[in-house]
Amino acid sequence: MPSATSPSSTPSSAAPSPSRAGWSRRLRLAPLVLTASALTAGLAAGPALPAPLPAATGSTPSATRGGAEAQRVQLDKLARQLVAAGAPGVVVRVDDGRGRPVEIAEQAPWAAADQRLAAGDEFRMGSNTKTMMAVIALQLAAEGRLALTDPVEAWLPGQVPDGRAITLRMLLNHTSGLPDYTEDPAVLPSILGKDPHRWTSAELLAVGVKRPALFPPGTRWSYSNTDYAAVGAVLERITGASLADLIRDRIARPLDLEHTYLATDGNWHGRHVRGYEPDSAHMPAGVPSAFRDVAGVHRDGRVDVSGNDPGWGGAAGAVVSTAQDWSRFYNALMSGRLLPAAQLAQLRATVPMDPQNPVDGPGSGLGIGTVRTPCGTVWAHDGGITGYSSTNLTDGTGSRTATVLISTEFLFEFGADAELTAAGQALQSAVTCAMFGKPAPAPAPAPAPAPAPAH
Repeated sequence: MPSATSPSSTPSSAAPSPSRAGWSRRLRLAPLVLTASALTAGLAAGPALPAPLPAATGSTPSATRGGAEAQRVQLDKLARQLVAAGAPGVVVRVDDGRGRPVEIAEQAPWAAADQRLAAGDEFRMGSNTKTMMAVIALQLAAEGRLALTDPVEAWLPGQVPDGRAITLRMLLNHTSGLPDYTEDPAVLPSILGKDPHRWTSAELLAVGVKRPALFPPGTRWSYSNTDYAAVGAVLERITGASLADLIRDRIARPLDLEHTYLATDGNWHGRHVRGYEPDSAHMPAGVPSAFRDVAGVHRDGRVDVSGNDPGWGGAAGAVVSTAQDWSRFYNALMSGRLLPAAQLAQLRATVPMDPQNPVDGPGSGLGIGTVRTPCGTVWAHDGGITGYSSTNLTDGTGSRTATVLISTEFLFEFGADAELTAAGQALQSAVTCAMFGKPAPAPAPAPAPAPAPAH
């Protein structure tokens, strides 16, 4: 979801960019969660990790329960406000590592008439998929089957321009300079649910590399889904397995994630969240004309897109999961159960995302990013795929996790609804602080009105 605060380096164009209807180019939490500060991130020094929270002095079980209840009340209030602002539904899950997680599911009455939302429902995770793909690549590195310094040309000969200069690490941390395949008009019908074509990693990569590179490899950062189309093609080439099988065999089964899989069509494996977009007559003016007509089941000014095929996301965004499953995944990842120490360190070695703020701004690791907020340092990714917006966060140990799932996407993608965006910001800020067992700081006061001119 590009915005004025996003450090995106995609060239501007008079035509609307299909990539905006894909998923976020940035960590949504970076501009939304209060103010990022004091983040020192670099490939040489490595990312700053959060200091442990001090032990509560003189705390009692009743005091802990009282704090948890206050936290739940605050989060539930903010979730209801987000629904009142126009979100069809929202799921929140926060585990501060100190007790029973907070789980909230709020839903608009009209959406509840279709199906009652539950906190454990399956959800399309969009670009959060990239974290799992990076983990699989690093597992193969630990097994000696690839090296992060390998040029792309070694694995995909002739498929990537300047492939001898682009390494696998550059793909994984978005410093390759490859343009984004979701900006190509060929993919737009799939984004809108109108094209049943089953995209392969190689096809998505071929679409992405048709346009000129954004910059010389390794010289800048720019979020690109094409990077992960290439990663997916490399993983398939090395293992001879499908991406769905790799997710199942290397992550979901070992961690007993019963509701986590890579979608291969529009079907779901279990009970799931229904995602919605406004129909063309009710789409806000801020959404470009190219994205106003979404396929799906139409009813009362809205389109249910749950049956649409998300396969165009591929290695960049086709994973389905739940809030609880993702918490278990982050716990296993950050605690070292999925990767040896050397590979986990590589995953958390970051490059600056914002050229205007290279030291204190957010950092991009391999398939995950980091930013320091007043409440603590978070590692996270977010995702947006038609009908579904998601953010997943954790601390540096994986003992604290949080998730926000919202069952619509275009209104956030284009900033087309200021009230909805503000409500989403408030909820995500509170969720981030709640993960660290802290209350969200009070919002900054509105600037005082200018004095009336003297007469």
